[in-house]
Amino acid sequence: MKDTFSTRQFPNPPLRMKAGLSARWLFCVTAGTVLLVWCSVDAYLATGLKFLKTAERPPIEEYILRRNNLAKALVAEDVDAFVVEPGFTFSYYANITQPEWEVWEPEERPFVMIIRPERLSDGSVVANTSFLVPSFEETRARLLDMPFEEEIHTITYEEHWNYYTTLYESEIWGDTLSPVLMVDEEMRDFIQRGLSSNGFTVVGLGGEVEAVRQVKTEREIGILKAVNTGTVEAIRAMRTCLYPGVTENEVAAILDDTMRAAGLDPFFDIVEFGKSAALPHGGYDGSRKLEPGMFVLIDVGAHLYGYSSDVCRTFYPPFFSNPPPSKHNVTEQLDVWQIVLDAQSAAVNAMVPNATAASVDIAARSVIKAAGYGKYFTHRLGHSIGIKAHESPYLNKGNFGAVLRPGMVFTAEPGVYVLDKFGVRHEDVLVVREDGEAENISGGFAHGPWDP
Repeated sequence: MKDTFSTRQFPNPPLRMKAGLSARWLFCVTAGTVLLVWCSVDAYLATGLKFLKTAERPPIEEYILRRNNLAKALVAEDVDAFVVEPGFTFSYYANITQPEWEVWEPEERPFVMIIRPERLSDGSVVANTSFLVPSFEETRARLLDMPFEEEIHTITYEEHWNYYTTLYESEIWGDTLSPVLMVDEEMRDFIQRGLSSNGFTVVGLGGEVEAVRQVKTEREIGILKAVNTGTVEAIRAMRTCLYPGVTENEVAAILDDTMRAAGLDPFFDIVEFGKSAALPHGGYDGSRKLEPGMFVLIDVGAHLYGYSSDVCRTFYPPFFSNPPPSKHNVTEQLDVWQIVLDAQSAAVNAMVPNATAASVDIAARSVIKAAGYGKYFTHRLGHSIGIKAHESPYLNKGNFGAVLRPGMVFTAEPGVYVLDKFGVRHEDVLVVREDGEAENISGGFAHGPWDP
């Protein structure tokens, strides 16, 4: 159907329009696509959005806890301070992302947070935080309203000064002659070199300091549960509305609108039909049309309170009957669908405290290899997830150094990709628990090719 759509024809516009979001695309899409977004959003809202109940915006106490945990980890690693500039890690400890500091691009003037351990009179260790900031930006830094109970401590510099010498000569170091600073992958090279050339010893992220972000608090897990369950429920709602001829790009746009109906903020979509799904991360132009007998693979992520979802489902559309019509030979597809689910189950069973990251990957890989599809499982099993969709540690067959701890959160996403034929991937998000049974926090596992 090629008729264009005018919002004047419909008395009740979609929720996206009600929310004041851009709806210009609605004037130039097919009527079928308009009905799909309506159907999808309505089915999503019909769930009652109960998954949102586990999410709470982190209060100031959460950030204090994180910084104090970091301080204890610094002592354990014999490091004098952790230094970070605006980005994901800065956001984790002080709730400021890079665009919130410099919306246009990362700037050449360093603005860094320095977190040092301080031992109190009772022997406890807490975080003592300072900020290196340009003098003319000091007031703006204070207006960021970062999660601190008291006024932030700043170390300021003029434009013509050496930034790093200014920090080195600060009183915060006491008698320490060459402070050891730990940085992560987000610290830009020129800042690391500047610190190293002006009295500091700079080391990369590792040990207990890296583990602070890897082990999630129950509040973090609550947000991750909400956003990942909400993303899976959006896929399920949208699936019920699919029709022959809809394109991959149209489904991606509709899925985004569906998630926005719950207040989620989508940030990536991989929507692949049939042969397209043989490339795990896509690569085609999204114009393939949905036909009977095609698998639909959807891998999608959204944000809630700064935390990420990352889930995948592979399924048949509702207009493809179960059992399949005899004219469609989908036996191999159905077999592989179950093999991949069995591999995911093996990974979940292996995801226990003190297991290595490698052992979890190998558990899933062994199932797929035994079924004769080993060469078609072309990527690692999964990754940790938090304020970034992809965080360490990573579940790959060579990572024997990373040991699982209770509170770590991982994706388990085995897949089989047969070029020029089809692809299957199942991805859920799981928490490592003390009792040894990993908890699914993404709305439950897929049940079948018609019930994702």
